[in-house]
Amino acid sequence: MNKVLKINTHDNVLVALSDLSKGTMVNFEGEDYILQEDIPAKHKFFTQPMKRGDGVFMYGVLVGRIQFDVNAGRRMTIENTKHATDPYIYRKTNYQWQQPNIGNYASRTFKGYRRSNGTVGTANYWLFIPTVFCENRNLDVIREALHNELGYAVGSKYKNYTHDLIAAYQSGADLDSVLSSPNLQQHRIFKNIDGIKFLNHNGGCGGTRQDSHTLSMLLAAYADHPNVAGITVLSLGCQHLQVSDFKTDLRQRNPSFDKPLLIFEQQKAQSEEHLVKDAIKETLKELIKVNEIERKDAPLSQLCVGVKCGGSDGFSGISANPAVGHCADLLVALGAKVLLAEFPELNGAEQEIIDRCENEESARKFIRLMQEYEELAHQAGSGFYMNPSPGNIKDGLITDAIKSMGAARKAGMASIVDVLDYTEPATKPGLSLVCTPGNDVEATTGKAAAGATLILFTTGLGTPTGNPICPTIKVATNSALAKRMADIIDIDAGPIITGEKTIAQLGEEILEYCIRVASGEEIPKAVQLNQDDFIPWKRGVSL
Repeated sequence: MNKVLKINTHDNVLVALSDLSKGTMVNFEGEDYILQEDIPAKHKFFTQPMKRGDGVFMYGVLVGRIQFDVNAGRRMTIENTKHATDPYIYRKTNYQWQQPNIGNYASRTFKGYRRSNGTVGTANYWLFIPTVFCENRNLDVIREALHNELGYAVGSKYKNYTHDLIAAYQSGADLDSVLSSPNLQQHRIFKNIDGIKFLNHNGGCGGTRQDSHTLSMLLAAYADHPNVAGITVLSLGCQHLQVSDFKTDLRQRNPSFDKPLLIFEQQKAQSEEHLVKDAIKETLKELIKVNEIERKDAPLSQLCVGVKCGGSDGFSGISANPAVGHCADLLVALGAKVLLAEFPELNGAEQEIIDRCENEESARKFIRLMQEYEELAHQAGSGFYMNPSPGNIKDGLITDAIKSMGAARKAGMASIVDVLDYTEPATKPGLSLVCTPGNDVEATTGKAAAGATLILFTTGLGTPTGNPICPTIKVATNSALAKRMADIIDIDAGPIITGEKTIAQLGEEILEYCIRVASGEEIPKAVQLNQDDFIPWKRGVSL
């Protein structure tokens, strides 16, 4: 295993692949570097003496500037390095990318759910939607009833464990002596329905009318999603987001929408009890019909995969993200759709993104969305440069530009065919950009709205994020995390760091896993745990 890595020949820092002690002599490409301090794994040290104002380069681009003189062998820190990037502009380029060999996948298929509009889902969900937060409690009541009786609940082991703890307390026993109870697997009534999902949210009234309009378009996108077979809508009646608005947005998105759509309005119901019972009964009638839909073979070109990172570390841009990026390039070459979002985490990568756009219209739309978003952040006294979290910084992502350049690697190197604003659907095969915040849940919520039927989610620190309707696959950047949080991690990219596997090898393994998940043969941990995170973006400042 190598001790260090230089990502680009123009870089003036090296990345430590393992913990390195002060005084260690590191030989790299014929040069010797004596470390002036301990360099933890994932962190960087300077390869030359640096003066105040000098530029720090990683991934071949400017990612920061030196705040005071430092010697070679010193560790990059938030004290000696501050975020900096070069300006970006539209410039006409003839971007070409080297497509990977897809011979092994050209005739491959997955077993998905075909919809009448030609899209193919990787799952078959029934969706409950509240038009306003006032209906959240009714959704919770229905969820408890349906999840338990239909076999979709995952909390039985915790209920059993709590029951045992209470019994121990009542008998005077030591609570620490209670062992975990087994998780009793429930039998699912409907074999072809992968779950009943609920989009609890805190919008639909109050706030601004613009917020309610954005929420309506978001809910319409979820209702029209290929992974959704039918929808039950609960409305109070007097809220900003009227059912008629939702139906208008739904028809505008898909004029031929023909899925079962059940609507219940509480202010027109005889009582809350009647509302809940009617919603359960009528939904069960439709579930019986939807259960008749079966998986059928579909080409890999019908996949739409969102790529996302969260809880990132200093290895994210070296192992998991490039491996997911190779998988993304394979998918693009196969004619599938790939979605890259998180605009605050493209700060510093803008010029590369602009140069990869296939047309000027997309490039200028990206520039406009980035500038409008960053201006909102500055008006609030913040900025994209404040994106890295304490966990990011602790594990080697010192500036937002470093984080962003590593984050962009998960989209591979394909040309960019389209740029989508929040809730706009992806319609073109290839790589598209989707305007969302960097926040994990807001971003995954937005990816699903754009049409992602799978999400590849890389993490270096560990995060339990999932999505209600889009199976989310977790890829760990390092083996220590994959072992420590095995209950939420699906794929380990650590072997790239140790040199046991190449980026291409792991990228192909990720694609194979995606095919199995899309076919219902493999269930990601986030799906098993019902990690159904859903947060609408109100178009405010969220990094």
